[in-house]
Amino acid sequence: MNQNIGGFTDSAQLESQHLPRFSYGTALYLAARADPRIVCLGADLTWPTETHLMRERMPERFFSLGIQEANMIGVAAGMARCGDMPFAHSFCVFVTRRVYDQIAMQVAYPRTNVKIVGFIPGLTTPLGVSHQAIDDIALMRALPNMTVVEPCGPEQVAAAVQAAVSHEGPVYLRLSLTTQAPNETKPLMQLSIGQGQVLAEGTDVAILATGMMVEQALAARTLLAEHGLSATVVNLHTLKPLDTRLLERLAKSHRAVLTAENHSTVGGLGAAVAEHVALRSLPVRFGMIGVQDTFAEGGSTAYLMKKYGLGAEHIAAKAISLCRVKDPSPRD
Repeated sequence: MNQNIGGFTDSAQLESQHLPRFSYGTALYLAARADPRIVCLGADLTWPTETHLMRERMPERFFSLGIQEANMIGVAAGMARCGDMPFAHSFCVFVTRRVYDQIAMQVAYPRTNVKIVGFIPGLTTPLGVSHQAIDDIALMRALPNMTVVEPCGPEQVAAAVQAAVSHEGPVYLRLSLTTQAPNETKPLMQLSIGQGQVLAEGTDVAILATGMMVEQALAARTLLAEHGLSATVVNLHTLKPLDTRLLERLAKSHRAVLTAENHSTVGGLGAAVAEHVALRSLPVRFGMIGVQDTFAEGGSTAYLMKKYGLGAEHIAAKAISLCRVKDPSPRD
């Protein structure tokens, strides 16, 4: 079956060009072949950001700026003003917090057509606090004119790249490195900015997840079924703009809403949803799964997710507690 998501065609054609189907590098390269405006900027992290394909096959459109992300953002903004569409790459923590002023003044404020691509979000690195981006969503969604997208897995990366290309203005793409071979049986997924995806329908609790937490939310749904609870699972791949129409529908039709993110609960997905729930006075119980306002230690992703409460069992336990709280008796 042919696919046409983010420039991808069928698997056989990709294999003939020796291109991995679920690679961000493949998605960017195919997008660049289709759009001559696309240029690739790096900060001495070519292999970790999967941009070596651009360096090897389109060297005239690959620019290595060295270990200087602030300068890279300035160059990207200048290139965008000249008609290019720069994709600027580094690790999440370095391409957001380290260069926040440059992003604000040279990308977000003038609304230049720059795509900022960050890798190893949240706790997906053993390198500890210096490399763990647990505040990047909060930073980027606070900027006017910035769109924030985090696909749920490698099967949605191609569509995320195409969505960024189609969007006129700044975009922050939050991507996880593929540490193991993706499941090739999975179909490629679509992505439309600002439109959440309902992956499973339920009636009791709506679990709104982003990025790698979508898989954990689906696993939690299975655990909840064993306790007699029915869960809706939503892939909220767009953190800004938030799909508030979907959120309101779920809040009005479920007993509880629970968010799950690989990020601090301060300023991230949970905070964005909580703000809307409160401002609209939506009558629903609400909870958040995420890093609880603390710096994390180094370690494997599995270890860190368990220690900081990001696993499927933690999502399920929180959902059970939300659904089993009795409504207070009305006052006389």
